[in-house]
Amino acid sequence: MDVGELLRFNPDKPDLKRKTTNDETSVESKLKRSTGEVTGNELTEEEREKILRMVEQEPDGPAMDEADLRQLILRFEKKVYKNQEMRIKYPDQPEKFMTSEVDLNDAIQEMHVIATNPNLYHYLVDLNAVKSLLGLISHGNTDISIAVIDLLQELTDVDTLNESEEAAEALVDALLEDQIVATLVQNLDRLDDNLKEESEAIHNTLGIIENMTEFRPEMCVDAGQQGLMQWLLKRLKSKLAFDANKLYCSEILAILLQDTPENRELLGEVNGIDSLLQRLAGFKRHDPTTTEEIEMMENLFNCMCSALMLPSNRGRFLKGEGVQLMNLMLREKKLSRFSALKVLDHAMTGDEGAENCNKFVEILGLRSVFPLFMKTHKKHKKGGISEDDHEEHVSSIIASMLKHCTVANKLRVINKFVENDHAKVDRLMELHFKYLTRVQNVDDRIEKEKQARLQGGDIIDDDQEDEYYLRRLDAGLFTLQLIDYIMLELSCSSGVSTIKQRILQLLNMHKGSITAVRNVVREYAGNIGDAKSKEHGDAERQRLLELVNRF
Repeated sequence: MDVGELLRFNPDKPDLKRKTTNDETSVESKLKRSTGEVTGNELTEEEREKILRMVEQEPDGPAMDEADLRQLILRFEKKVYKNQEMRIKYPDQPEKFMTSEVDLNDAIQEMHVIATNPNLYHYLVDLNAVKSLLGLISHGNTDISIAVIDLLQELTDVDTLNESEEAAEALVDALLEDQIVATLVQNLDRLDDNLKEESEAIHNTLGIIENMTEFRPEMCVDAGQQGLMQWLLKRLKSKLAFDANKLYCSEILAILLQDTPENRELLGEVNGIDSLLQRLAGFKRHDPTTTEEIEMMENLFNCMCSALMLPSNRGRFLKGEGVQLMNLMLREKKLSRFSALKVLDHAMTGDEGAENCNKFVEILGLRSVFPLFMKTHKKHKKGGISEDDHEEHVSSIIASMLKHCTVANKLRVINKFVENDHAKVDRLMELHFKYLTRVQNVDDRIEKEKQARLQGGDIIDDDQEDEYYLRRLDAGLFTLQLIDYIMLELSCSSGVSTIKQRILQLLNMHKGSITAVRNVVREYAGNIGDAKSKEHGDAERQRLLELVNRF
């Protein structure tokens, strides 16, 4: 108990008056401050100290032990059995089993005290109470189901689980073994969002799943396979008005897709790409109206980006006309514009994104993306991506088009850098110098730190080197590598000599270095890997080094 917080608490004054007797001292006279000013909500220093002493002297309540828990669970099991017996005996006479149902509900409420003793969770498993609780989720009376869901939500609170990990592991293992997600999903289908109590039960159900995925991230695979993803997609597509549950659904879907390739594949197999595109289409011409709705929109865009990390989903994205939708969003200049840019970046990456690159050029996407290349928009106060992310995504899209487009479409991209007296080459070089300076500054700081540590006798291990590399990435190293790769492609593979002349002219004018550009792309080539095969990665690395040698 935070006593200080208790003493600082100022409750709203009720709009009620009560009679006072002569023996009672008025509230006002007790709450005078040393200044003489009277308020209805504040305590004098003397009274604060008195309350503090009272709270400190108050004995703690008796702690629950194993015997108490066994008795509690035994009472609960008896009420479960009695209710089942009465329902079987009088299936068509609710008045006969209603009393047992009230008793059962009271027993469930009593079990909330277990959440204050997570070290005893394993007894829930040993005494078979977990199976009984899960069985009650599908109880004929939704009030009982709602009460159990509320209890499980409290029992699985992450902070509570972390208090006693060993006992919590036993509880979570038992819940997963009995397929809690499948049971919850089946129950969700009968809950009505229009009823307050059932809407809250839906929210608490999603809370149970979030708690368990945070405590046991690997369960995301099982959750997807037990029907949760299909239910989330269905709920997000529904025409119900936006509410907290819709936002929560988008959050849970993002969790399922974030680091789970199996769920990304499942999403594609159940037409989830089309479902997400249909939901995102609503933001094409209309901005979200509230902060919560903006958060939901960004969650859905993040879901799409996660899904597109699976190569096969890029083809589904193309078939679902996702490229066309994102291009329209770029043109509409709504809040969804910058998230669409991020999605296009993911969709056009890798060999599997080649068709998306060509489609983007064919639908006149260059008219949409190059204005964003020429001018970086500040982050919208309501949401969206940062300026650095904006420049990274645009650079990545252009690099992908230069790498993957057919000869004819690649020429259309190159011509964009020639028009208006090479204005886009000027912008490219502006970005090069901006990010080169930032990366060099970080490199200098890192080198000084290394020297200081070596002089102090420290050893710089691989983990420290990884940390240094992450700092360089945060400074914009990846964006610099993309920009310099574009420079080399335009200079060595475009067939337009004026582009290379302009690049060298600007390098010379700003005292830049060809060697610096080569070193950036060499490092980029050195860090390239390929999930498909070592041979494919080696071939791409060799291609980049050839560009370096020709520059």
